[in-house]
Amino acid sequence: MHKYISTFVLLVFLTASGLQAQVTEPKAKNVQAVKHRVVIQLSSNDTLAWKGLMNNLKNLKEGWGDSVQVEVVAHGNGIQLLMAGKTTQLENIRKFKSMGIDFVGCENTLRERKISKTEIIPEAGFVKMGIGEIILRQEEGWTYIKSGF
Repeated sequence: MHKYISTFVLLVFLTASGLQAQVTEPKAKNVQAVKHRVVIQLSSNDTLAWKGLMNNLKNLKEGWGDSVQVEVVAHGNGIQLLMAGKTTQLENIRKFKSMGIDFVGCENTLRERKISKTEIIPEAGFVKMGIGEIILRQEEGWTYIKSGF
């Protein structure tokens, strides 16, 4: 009887050790696959706020490179950042777009202000509702940052 108990204890120990190794190993792999995802809200037409945004984008890309995914959502007064006739940041937007940063404008803002999509720079995309896009991204686990004032 003692022999069976010893064998049972040894079997339980080995099984538990094996299970722990199986559980621990995938966690180590997942840590390496983590990607930073950031949604940035811009609702200001202040060119100093735009410069601050560009500086933050530069710092994110320099610090984390391809391990950071960023989406800038412009709505309200911030839509002017994406307007061809108003923006002072076209070259920076082009540079950051080529690095994988997305810039999107709010269609509600365009409609309310009677701005045509043709007035928006081609580097930008569109979302139906800027604030809704921000909420969806947060629900997906993205980090939220408000840029400007």
